[in-house]
Amino acid sequence: MNLFNLILRLKGFPIKEAQLHLKHIQSQGEVDFEACVKKQRDTILNYHLQNNVYYKNIVGGKDVSEWNDVPILYKKDLQIQLKKRLSKGFSKKNVYINKTSGSSGHPFIFAKDSYCHALTWAEIFNRFSWYNIDFNSSYQARFYGIPLDTIGYKKERLKDWLSKRYRFPIFDLSEKKLEGILKKFSNTSFDYINGYTSSIVLFAKYLRSKNIYLKDICPTIKVCMVTSEMLFETDKLLMEEVFGVPIINEYGASELDLIAFTNPTGQFVVNSETLFVEILNEENKPVPNGTLGRIVITSLYNKAHPFIRYDIGDFGMLSEKSTAKTPVLKELIGRTNDIAKLPSGKTVPGLTFYYVTKSIIEDDGNVKEFVIEQLAIDTFKIIYVSESELTNKESKKIEDALYKYLENNLTLIFERVAVLKRKKNGKLKQFISLIE
Repeated sequence: MNLFNLILRLKGFPIKEAQLHLKHIQSQGEVDFEACVKKQRDTILNYHLQNNVYYKNIVGGKDVSEWNDVPILYKKDLQIQLKKRLSKGFSKKNVYINKTSGSSGHPFIFAKDSYCHALTWAEIFNRFSWYNIDFNSSYQARFYGIPLDTIGYKKERLKDWLSKRYRFPIFDLSEKKLEGILKKFSNTSFDYINGYTSSIVLFAKYLRSKNIYLKDICPTIKVCMVTSEMLFETDKLLMEEVFGVPIINEYGASELDLIAFTNPTGQFVVNSETLFVEILNEENKPVPNGTLGRIVITSLYNKAHPFIRYDIGDFGMLSEKSTAKTPVLKELIGRTNDIAKLPSGKTVPGLTFYYVTKSIIEDDGNVKEFVIEQLAIDTFKIIYVSESELTNKESKKIEDALYKYLENNLTLIFERVAVLKRKKNGKLKQFISLIE
C-alpha cells in the first residue's frame, strides 16, 4: 500500500501529477532542457511581477528584461508577515506553510503552493530511488530532533509511524543512549539511515570504539543519507567503514527544495529540475564554474511565494564539468555569516577553525565531538566532549596548528563538557561568532 503517497494526496498535494511532470522534465535533451529552464525562470518572474505586490515593490521600476538585473532577495527581506508576501489568490488556507530553522540568523515563515510542494516530494522520491529507497515501503532509522512537549512529541511519533520511520531523539547522545540505539538496530530491519550529520557521526564513533560493524548486526541496511550539517571527508570514510554502506550527502533548504544530492557515481548533483541555481560574486554577477561564490537560488514553480534570485546564505562552487542539465556542486563551505574576523584584519570562513582543529583533535579517538565559538577578535573557545580532558601537549598541538594555518597570538580557551548543546531542532552548529 502506498500510504505515504496517499497521505500527501489527502493533504491536497498532487504527487502523481508532480512525478509525471518531473519525468517529463528529466526526459529532455541538454539543449531543450536549458531552454525549458530559462523559459520557466522567466515565467515565474513575470508571474510574481503581475500577481505579488510585495515582490513588485522590491523590484520597483527596475528594468529586469535581463536576468542579471533581477534584484537579489535576502532572508532579511522576508521577515515581514507572511500574508503580505503571498501572491494574489493565495492565503494561509490554501498553501503549505512552514518555517526555516533560523541557522542563518534570519528565521522566517514561508509558503509553497500545493503543486510546488508536491514537486518537492517528487524530487526527493526520485533521488532516494537512486538507492532503491521507497518512502512507502523502506524503513528509516531517523536521527532528528523531536518536540519535547507531550502533544508535539506524540504528534511527531505518529507521523513517524505513518511514514515508516523510527526516530532516535538526538538531544542526549550519551554512551547509555548510544547503547540503546545499537540495541534497536540489532533487532530491527532498518533499510536506511537518515538524519543530522553530527549525530550519525557520533554513533559511528561509538561503533568503532566497540569494534562493531553495523552491517553485521543489521544486514538489511542499504544506505545512509546525512543532511543539514557539514559532511567532512574523514567522517564520511569513518561511516563507510563502520556502517558498511554508501554515505550520501543531502543539501537542502526547507523553503526551497532538495538542492543537491550525491548520485551513485559520487557526484554531488544539483537539482536543476525545480530550481535554478547560480553562483555569484560580491557584485551579484555569475562566476565561472570552478570559482567560489554565493549560492543564489530561484524556485521555478512556487507561485504562492517568490523565491527569485534568493541568497540562501551559503558559499559554494560548481564543477568545471557542470552542464545546464547536470550541474555538480564541487564544494560547499557553509554559511556566509559564519565568518571569523582576526586581529590582523583577515577574515576566514569559521569552518577553517573547525577543519584545522578537527585534523588534530580526533587523532586518538579521545574527543567525540566539539564546536568552536569566537568570543572576541582574538579569542576562541573550543568546547568538546571527551573521555578525558585534553592534556597540555594536546592543547599546544592545536594552538600550533591554528597559528600555522591562520595567524599567531590567538587566545584559545578549552572547555570540556558532558554533552554539547544543540539547537531546538537538534542541529549542531560547528562554528559560531559571538562578536559583531
